[in-house]
Amino acid sequence: MSLELSTFADRLDERLCTDDYADLDASANGLQVGPSEGTVEHVAFAVDGAVETFERAAEAGADAIVVHHGLSWGGFDRVTERTYDRLEPLFEHDLALYVSHLPLDGHQELGNAAGVADVLGLEGREPFGELGPKHIGQRGTAPDACAPDELAERLESELETDGRPVRLLEFGPDEIEDVAVVTGSGVDWLDEAVEAGADALVTGEGKQQVYHEAREAGIHVVLAGHYATETFGVRTLQELVEEWGLETTFLEAPTGL
Repeated sequence: MSLELSTFADRLDERLCTDDYADLDASANGLQVGPSEGTVEHVAFAVDGAVETFERAAEAGADAIVVHHGLSWGGFDRVTERTYDRLEPLFEHDLALYVSHLPLDGHQELGNAAGVADVLGLEGREPFGELGPKHIGQRGTAPDACAPDELAERLESELETDGRPVRLLEFGPDEIEDVAVVTGSGVDWLDEAVEAGADALVTGEGKQQVYHEAREAGIHVVLAGHYATETFGVRTLQELVEEWGLETTFLEAPTGL
């Protein structure tokens, strides 16, 4: 089974509503690197677009690689040094690069936040994490109220944390019921979580000021790792592409961050 590269990219763009994020995302979502003509039989998937994942995709025999974090964030001024080094294996191995950043964060079925919500079994879910007219997260209610450390332990046991502990800023109520999720670097949505009445905000990584902000607001913040909270979307896309009849490979490359 094979697909034209343009058809492959168009299918993903349509499923992910890529165009809806064109004015919101610094990432150049969609097909970032690839020929005007070409076919795809084998697709690799990874969280990060980097020399390591590109070379491993080529070794696996992939024609294209789909990642969450791509290479173009507002375009290239010069293709030199690190930018050149990252692009070189794509050209050398005739490997196409497809990227989905915020569209894959915000998709309410296929996205990263949806995957974290699945792990926690959240019910009554609704979009969360406003970014202009779109959302990049999810919010829901835990089926059974749990202690903060129990929620952190559940994430630690289910997420690919590379052996790193899930960090908990324990400033909220004794039991957690309402949970807001924005994966990656999502602490900027703390105020929205507070206003929504969430007991906890689950995200990947934090910033210095969130400690005091969470403490003063009386809300828990769970830092489960940027990489760990953002494997869900690309894994779900892998399952989707397999349904199209293409061969796939997932490239695990945890950063521990």
